Amino acid sequence: MKYKLYGKGKETAVSRIVLALGGNALGNTPTKQLELVKDTSRAIVDIVEQGNEVIIVHGNGPQVGMIHLAMELASSEDEKIPMMPYPECGAMSQGYIGYHLQQAIGYELEIRHINKNVSTIITQVIVDEKDEAFNNPTKPIGRFYTKEEAEDLAASHGAIYVEDAGRGYRRVVASPSPKEIVELPTVKQLSDLGNIVITVGGGGIPIIRTKKGPKGVMAVIDKDKSASLLAKELNADVLMILTAVDKVCLNYGKENEEKLDCMTVGEAAKYIEEEQFAKGSMLPKVTACIDFVTSVENGTAYICALSDAKNALEGRTGTKIVK
Repeated sequence: MKYKLYGKGKETAVSRIVLALGGNALGNTPTKQLELVKDTSRAIVDIVEQGNEVIIVHGNGPQVGMIHLAMELASSEDEKIPMMPYPECGAMSQGYIGYHLQQAIGYELEIRHINKNVSTIITQVIVDEKDEAFNNPTKPIGRFYTKEEAEDLAASHGAIYVEDAGRGYRRVVASPSPKEIVELPTVKQLSDLGNIVITVGGGGIPIIRTKKGPKGVMAVIDKDKSASLLAKELNADVLMILTAVDKVCLNYGKENEEKLDCMTVGEAAKYIEEEQFAKGSMLPKVTACIDFVTSVENGTAYICALSDAKNALEGRTGTKIVK
């Protein structure tokens, strides 16, 4: 918690907040995304307007899949067009999403007469090449293929393809844990100067250290895990994971569904043991919040809907996670 002066003898508390945007904050196509980020930017600037320092993390699943598919199709149609490696597709998605967010947030700042800059950092995240996730790739990416197409691609590229919910075969890649954010000093410097920073897009571009220098790897890092790591490294006051629901629920979708206003890390751990949270959706969000809250003194985490971000900070909605 820092303090800024507003007029002679007056000061107000300023929190450093890491916002993790879910897929509902972005779009599957450029046209759709340009519309969605208008609402997203309003929710973000509501928090900025309170005097807080804001750092933004976002997912990139649909966007990086679209880019990878486009490059894959182009390469299959014309041998002169090379296959684009997945880390490079991730970098493209960070730039593309960052551009849209910068544009929308910048305009919202302008019409509210808030003098702040917003910047996107292409961000690399170091992972451990010995991470067990590399031995068990589970994250589906890219387009669907027939069994015959998948077998041909597996033979030619050495990739792994699995059947996905009866819809066809998709490539699967590892989802290793983030270890170190390469551009962290730059992010911190920009934030310290009062800039809104967009970083660690899609969980960051996964790289490993080699004797010849850093090398991108075919993997997808969980965005919420990376957001938690970033919040810890920045010693943030708040980690806020924005999603499509207003609160964390027990017995989700059942007659006895219960929405939670607050839970301690101990209670959250108990609910995880009871398998209350879905592995592909709420579980990684709750786990990321536990990791942050237990690692940062006086750190608080929230899970809430994008449109409720400001109200959640004011204690009016969302689920608050505390020690």
